[in-house]
Amino acid sequence: MKTLKFLTLILLFPFIVNSQELRVSDNNRRLVNKDGSLFFYMADTGWELFHRATKEQTEMYLKDRKAKGFNVIQAVILAEIDGLNTPNEEGEKPFTDLNTLKPNEAYFKHVDWVIAKAEELGIYIAALPTWGDKWNLKWGKGPVIFDTPEKARKYGKYLGERYENQPNIIWVIGGDRSPDNDLHLEINRAMAEGVKEGDKGKHLMTYHPSGSVSSSRWFHNDKWLDFNMLQSGHSIINRLVHNNIRGDYNKKPVKPCLNGEPQYEDIPVGFKTLNARFVAFDVRQSAYWSVLAGAMGHTYGNNNIWQMWTEKNSPILGARIPWYEAIHQPGALQMGFMRKLFESRPFLKMIPDQDILADVYGQNKDEIRAARGKDGSFVIAYSPYGKPIHLKLDKLSAETINGYWYNPREDESIAIASFKNRKEVKAFVPPSSGARTDWVLLLDDAGKKYPDPVSVKLN
Repeated sequence: MKTLKFLTLILLFPFIVNSQELRVSDNNRRLVNKDGSLFFYMADTGWELFHRATKEQTEMYLKDRKAKGFNVIQAVILAEIDGLNTPNEEGEKPFTDLNTLKPNEAYFKHVDWVIAKAEELGIYIAALPTWGDKWNLKWGKGPVIFDTPEKARKYGKYLGERYENQPNIIWVIGGDRSPDNDLHLEINRAMAEGVKEGDKGKHLMTYHPSGSVSSSRWFHNDKWLDFNMLQSGHSIINRLVHNNIRGDYNKKPVKPCLNGEPQYEDIPVGFKTLNARFVAFDVRQSAYWSVLAGAMGHTYGNNNIWQMWTEKNSPILGARIPWYEAIHQPGALQMGFMRKLFESRPFLKMIPDQDILADVYGQNKDEIRAARGKDGSFVIAYSPYGKPIHLKLDKLSAETINGYWYNPREDESIAIASFKNRKEVKAFVPPSSGARTDWVLLLDDAGKKYPDPVSVKLN
């Protein structure tokens, strides 16, 4: 059955890139295409894609990710794993003699090829100009090659000019590093401004910080920062990521936000023991908590995939499954299910609303999260352990309500019989409960005739 669903997803995804650049929505909460249609940011972290994959492997990976519902790949041009001195799979290094003013054309032609291949398949590349160890060697391999704002600006301008007319680019400054001093701030701002100068501001831009913080801490008011990116990280189970998202959601001026690096599937919890790893449930929980708190989309990660691990490489953080097998772990497919669910309702008009959850004894509002249509035409609520959800139905405008219980593990739904809205508190009991038995409740204005999310086709 799962195989049939996977093949169906492949047929549902047209391999055509939208040639229009992305922009921030009019309410500054989401991303949209130039024509105003929704762009639900659903990314995978393929950090080492430019560095550790052949052309054949790259094409296979991108096709798999497209089929599973991803429309963005986050990848690093100057990679983390000795990306300066260890050649890519084409045998090329990015610079001659580590001189940032002497880019190796052969290396960057491979980057060109990967980005163009992603465009063919309808995928955006959220491109990091460099990993953070190239400007802040707090940990990692380095070496530091961007030690002045001038070097960072010139490299950024080089990239901006090179990809000015490439439509499927989103720029991501930083690279798993937070600035520790004023010089670091100047270096990152200079790189961002260099890119903007080079591409004439044609592409969106954000910043990828280190764990447990958001780009908003330093750059929220910078004009080049189009949306905020949080890294909630890999430290603890049941991290209340919705609190971090809400922090960014409530900032002024309003900017879109998302969790750009949550806990990865199959990574050791807190990096401490190989016996306790995050699993698909943790991935789903973090994703639904983030989006229902107001995020514009979400990013998935897998410990084996981000590093493109195979048996020929030394494993980092306990990598154990070759990446070309790890792409079939369940969490990735379930991210496509999530995207379908949120695109089945008017996501551009969805607002987080914990107040719609009644103050009923035993209803943990840190656990159960909810959002609704601004017009009251729908509500989406997530119960990670299948516990009952008590809702204040006076927040829904409909006279008659129907809906679904949606199973985010298997892309299955169970219709809820229509009922009259008596504007009261009503309990909704999921079909099953228990550890890792999460359910999503969708309630709708019956007159809107919103679709069963299982039937949604993704672009």
